[in-house]
Amino acid sequence: MNFYAVKAIYKFEMARTWRTLMQSIASPVMSTSLYFVVFGSAIGSRMVEIDGISYGAFIIPGLIMLSLLSESISNASFGIYFPKFSGTIYELLSAPVSYVEVVLGYVGAAATKSIVLGILILLTARLFVDYEILHPVWMISFLVLTAVTFSLFGFIIGIWADGFEKLQIVPMMIVTPLTFLGGSFYSIKMLPEVWQTVTLFNPVVYLISGFRWSFYGVSDVSVTVSVSMTVGFMLLCLIGIWWIFKTGYRLKS
Repeated sequence: MNFYAVKAIYKFEMARTWRTLMQSIASPVMSTSLYFVVFGSAIGSRMVEIDGISYGAFIIPGLIMLSLLSESISNASFGIYFPKFSGTIYELLSAPVSYVEVVLGYVGAAATKSIVLGILILLTARLFVDYEILHPVWMISFLVLTAVTFSLFGFIIGIWADGFEKLQIVPMMIVTPLTFLGGSFYSIKMLPEVWQTVTLFNPVVYLISGFRWSFYGVSDVSVTVSVSMTVGFMLLCLIGIWWIFKTGYRLKS
């Protein structure tokens, strides 16, 4: 394992965060803070409790997941797309660096940035609502697992995209709507029975449900199922990345 190469890629990607601090960190935190003001304080004060939890506290896991998924995908996809766009990807491919080391560097940096962002949003939430974390170890585990999984997914999108507009298609047109419809602002138990069944086909439901369980001990679906679905998707992403490097898809042409 060439740890020097991994470290070099990782440090380069992390340095890009400080150059775009407003876009990478400040903007998502400020946007999420507005959600807490509007939904947590203004609307939440007029909402009934859900599963014995105040509405403002109930939406915290969903809002963190909303930012975590979007930023994990964006960080990883932009990170690998820019070398393709500038042509420096060929220098990377010709260097004595394996695809495992390339993935560790880019995905590791993207996941780190997303985890830091998630923690900052969690700390910011304390300014607006009170909350508790019943299972802090599980909370951190879900946070890390989700960040890594969707950074891998973002890495695939960055390789697949052949234009800047395609980098935004999946996060904006698919992931964000699925997150809003995945129980970020409500429990799926509040839906009619038919729609509860339909909602279970939304994979983001399992992420938010498991993450909310780590906070309050309540969930819409089994925690075991939530973890299994996340790990399963991560394995699919790893298989996809292995195939990309094996075939050279959108890398060698």
